Order: sequence, then structure tokens, then C-alpha cells
Amino acid sequence: MSDEVAPIYDDKKQVRGSLDLSGAQWQRGDGYSTGEDGADGEHVEVAFVPHTDGVTYVAMRNSAQPAGPVLVFTPAEWDAFVKGARDGEFDEPW
Repeated sequence: MSDEVAPIYDDKKQVRGSLDLSGAQWQRGDGYSTGEDGADGEHVEVAFVPHTDGVTYVAMRNSAQPAGPVLVFTPAEWDAFVKGARDGEFDEPW
């Protein structure tokens, strides 16, 4: 075994702390459900957010916590995520 560590490539370094989400238009999928009382439950929301570096990043959050944490994907990461979801990569094992 080698003690070599693979280099870390941070392709969002220039974006961290500078992606402006204040004007983000958050979207949900068409098939979201409502709770028993008719109120919206927790849902994943995404927004496509342009940055000053010319790249449009994809932000993802929990609708029940709009001021909470936001995941940010590069276009390549988002493409890989969507393809994985379509291929069943994240399906429950049962």
C-alpha cells in the first residue's frame, strides 16, 4: 500500500462565500406532495444561480429550512447527480 494522498481539486473555491442566492428562484418538482393537513411538507428545492465567473451553479436546499444549509453543485456535478438518480443509484435497496 502506498501512503500517497490523492490531490484535492476544489472546483468551487472561487465561489465559496460569494454565490449570491438572494435572487434565486427556487423550484420544486411537479410531483411534490402535501401533508395530511394540506400544508406543504419538506421538499427538495433547486435554483440555477449564475455567478460572476460565468458559470451557472445549481443550489439545493430543504424547503422546510429556507435559511438553512444549501448544497452547491457545479454543472458537471449536477449532471452526474441527475444521471445517477435516473439510473437508480440512490434508490432504497429493498
